Amino acid sequence: MKKLTHMDESGRPRMVDVTEKPDTHRQAVARGLVRMQPATLELIKTGQVGKGDVLSVAQLAGIMAAKQTPNLIPLCHSILISDVRVEFDIDDKESTVAITATVESTGKTGVEMEAMTATAIAALTIYDMCKAVDRGMKIENIRLIRKSGGKSGTITLE
Repeated sequence: MKKLTHMDESGRPRMVDVTEKPDTHRQAVARGLVRMQPATLELIKTGQVGKGDVLSVAQLAGIMAAKQTPNLIPLCHSILISDVRVEFDIDDKESTVAITATVESTGKTGVEMEAMTATAIAALTIYDMCKAVDRGMKIENIRLIRKSGGKSGTITLE
């Protein structure tokens, strides 16, 4: 069984030492979904949500969140992020907004947590901006779908 890298020999939390790791180009892609009533999705698409342009604000929130990941998640390394993209796919039939966040960096550690944080915060922003009209929205299935770089190379989960 693999040992947890964020625990020392006595079981206490520790930051993983990446000092000796080589810098490599890293990329991570995460996805998530916000499910809502069809009328709510229509308000988003037509720009009629009272709080403003939902997808633009959620996109900005996701980008900002990726940059704040080490302040939100204990033991995450502060890294130099070179690119963050947050994109949305609207599915009218399912009444969903799919969120895809892609984060890139050149460094000693991966950007998986940054991509998932961007996805989660973009989803929460959509929820926050639309909750007055749809309390039944659901944030679903936030997950890593691909990562590349480092010793493990490319891992595609979807």
